[in-house]
Amino acid sequence: MNRKPSIALIATGGTIAGAAASASDTTGYAAGAIKVAALLEAVPGLEAIADIQPETLFALDSKDMTPAHWLALARRVQSLAEQSDIDGIVITHGTDTLEETAFFLHLTLSTDKPVVLTAAMRPATALSADGPMNLFSAVSVAGSAGFRGLGTLVAVNDRVFAAREVSKWHTRAVEGVGCPETGALGWANPPRLSRPSADFDRGVLPLAAVDAARWPLAVEVFYLTAGASPMLLDAAVDAGLRGAVLACAGHGSLPDSWLPAVERAIASGCAVVRASRVAQGSVGAGHGPAGLLHAGTLSPSKARVALMLCLASAAAERFGEIAS
Repeated sequence: MNRKPSIALIATGGTIAGAAASASDTTGYAAGAIKVAALLEAVPGLEAIADIQPETLFALDSKDMTPAHWLALARRVQSLAEQSDIDGIVITHGTDTLEETAFFLHLTLSTDKPVVLTAAMRPATALSADGPMNLFSAVSVAGSAGFRGLGTLVAVNDRVFAAREVSKWHTRAVEGVGCPETGALGWANPPRLSRPSADFDRGVLPLAAVDAARWPLAVEVFYLTAGASPMLLDAAVDAGLRGAVLACAGHGSLPDSWLPAVERAIASGCAVVRASRVAQGSVGAGHGPAGLLHAGTLSPSKARVALMLCLASAAAERFGEIAS
């Protein structure tokens, strides 16, 4: 008889643990209000597919997740992954910043064991709540040998997505988390891969390389609209900004009016990345001053995660490798 996989479950809050006064209310709820034991009770049959070891690390609305939380979560996941009696790790999380947490874990964790985040667009108290099925899916994937060695994953709506590619692309739709451009890596029920994973950047900036005394570094995203002034970039650099990600229009088109401010920022030692505010596509090398980085296939928020880690690991030169 085959042994059931042993899965560590880390609860961090989010809509998946949200509670509202009415079952028909899907917006006016308190995130992270439901205890992890209640989340498990809402998933019949979960005990038949895995032995679950649950714990609560945070009880946050993920809009309040910070880089300090990322680091604490990564350390806990790494510790659990190093236990011989743990086969995989599941993390319940809010959808708002899910993609940033997932990418941070993907870049820093050193393990072949599946690390799977899951979430929900409807609170646990809602009619047709999506959380229970998503949690079942995540546990199934975390216990599957077929998903070992792929880095951090996200399991929602019966699909499995790569941390590098996943995003929240709709504010309210149940299917609002996914990869509109590249699609899913595979399916959750039953767990199976349907295409190769872009796992080449898995664990490239391990936790041991991160200077915790300097974490988190001041790295911010600037959203460039038509005619936007670069005065905020100048002010932030004067205040000690270490890195800036510019969410530019189109193919990372940097306005001429921003060039002097970008040159000043780079000359001051601030790392600057050209990214795009467009949801799909990549940003390649283009016009701009010497030393200006480009985000490649990374969204502005994920470029910020990578840049922050590169700077905190004294490995600024690795950003281009990750972004490519």
